[in-house]
Amino acid sequence: MFIAPVYAHEFWIAPVTYNFDTGQPIEANFRIGQDFSGSRLSFLNHRTVRNEVFQSGSSIKILGRDGDRPAFQSGGLNDGLAILVHETNDSILNYSDYEKFKKFVIHKDFGGILNAHEARGLPKTGFSESYRRYAKSLIAIGHGRGEDIIVGLDIEILALKNPYTEDLSGGMRVQVLMNGQPRPYVKVELFRKLIETDEDFGIKSYLTDQNGIAIFPVETGYKYMVDNVALIPLERKKESDPVWHSLWANLTFSVPKN
Repeated sequence: MFIAPVYAHEFWIAPVTYNFDTGQPIEANFRIGQDFSGSRLSFLNHRTVRNEVFQSGSSIKILGRDGDRPAFQSGGLNDGLAILVHETNDSILNYSDYEKFKKFVIHKDFGGILNAHEARGLPKTGFSESYRRYAKSLIAIGHGRGEDIIVGLDIEILALKNPYTEDLSGGMRVQVLMNGQPRPYVKVELFRKLIETDEDFGIKSYLTDQNGIAIFPVETGYKYMVDNVALIPLERKKESDPVWHSLWANLTFSVPKN
């Protein structure tokens, strides 16, 4: 486990472009930060659980080298939609300020967590949380046709439309899944930037329906990031063990101009 000195925010896969030519080597950065802006991370084997690319129902494990930047590098692919996948191992956050935990819980709309924390007799300082990142990114190779698939992450966001080939005039549809089951009535955050200038256009929140599906409007010429977080209790065996575990699902894609 990696001990984090401060709380990490969104972690995402940022391809150098969302539209690759057939056979063109694929490169993507790992980024961490806030508001769809953040620092580039190097590839580190000891921090990696899964690093893969999926296309046409097949998966390829990507073997990175420590220090690689861009962190995700693979050979070229055939035409079609490709799904980049990265899962980190667990990190640990130690809370010395209960207000930070409270703000996190309130921001993510984790109803009942503060009451549950108190009911469990947990302290307001000196406790810890473990967390893990599950990131996907959709890229178009050549014509970009195809569909997103469930890749078996503990928590993941599934695109129900192909943003490169389908009509999105009725909105983009995504489904949030945890342990393979839909997450109903949970908060999804949407970030967007202009592809050409990287200008930021803020954050909007949406609620999934009873089937874990969220629908939101998108525009051509933008890149998007979708984020969802779950928080579950942990029973500690010793005093230093984490008492909560958060799972962070992230999906990036773009909507190219016609």
